[in-house]
Amino acid sequence: MHAIGKGERIPAAVLFAVGAAALAASDAVIVRALDGAVHPFVIAFFRALFGAIVLLPLVVLRPKVLRSTHTLGQHGIRALFKLFAMVAFFAAFSMGPLADVTAIAFMSPIFVVLGAAVLLGERPGLSMLFAVVAGFCGAMVIVGPSPSGFTLAIGLAFAGALLQAAIQLILKSMSRGDATSTLVVWNLLLTVPISLVLAVPFFAMPGNRELALLAVQGVVGTSCMGLMTHAMSLAPASIVAPVDFLRLPLVAVGGFALFNETIALTTMVGAVLICLAALIAARSRGVKASN
Repeated sequence: MHAIGKGERIPAAVLFAVGAAALAASDAVIVRALDGAVHPFVIAFFRALFGAIVLLPLVVLRPKVLRSTHTLGQHGIRALFKLFAMVAFFAAFSMGPLADVTAIAFMSPIFVVLGAAVLLGERPGLSMLFAVVAGFCGAMVIVGPSPSGFTLAIGLAFAGALLQAAIQLILKSMSRGDATSTLVVWNLLLTVPISLVLAVPFFAMPGNRELALLAVQGVVGTSCMGLMTHAMSLAPASIVAPVDFLRLPLVAVGGFALFNETIALTTMVGAVLICLAALIAARSRGVKASN
């Protein structure tokens, strides 16, 4: 297997990003397929557990990946934020239309822009302001006149997008000292015990079908993270990030094929506005994807 040359980097990066988008879409479909039989905190625990098992050979073969310039507490805070983001999205996917929830999830880059302005003192330019306005309008189109309206699922999707934005802002400082692989490994390894503690009050051993789906989800989640991380290492975020929008039509197709979910016109219009806004924000800031 030869090394990827500069001329091959962008097509290879796009291919890896397409794979990551497909896996991310299947992640949402798996949560819906669980049909509420497993509590979101329990889903998060098993997803992290199976994901960590997949990564253990890497840790054994490359123990240096655990060397970090950050404290265990810093990694723990990020893992906690990531855990609550996952739980919010898992709960949203189990209750609401998959396309609506996925579209709202793409609000995350918009929240990064707002967070950077409020917390880091950054001054957004006109393109950033346009992205914020377009994203807000897209969300209102989905929430306002749509048949479902502002449901608990939509609220949880907003919460997940906010938490994801917070993670991006944390990563902005942490990625300066650690490699992406180190951040990924520590995130998974710490999420297992943290999610176990939070899952205990809701814990019930899943059945064989549910356990199989959770195992697949753990492998899918870790593979998605690896593919997107590798894609980001091959090409700029401005090229890779837009490919993630492929997740929306894939989720919509999965929702229609497996759960007979129809897509409202308001969802399509709102999704286009949100994706446009997220694209502008990602290209302007070079926001890294974090799964």
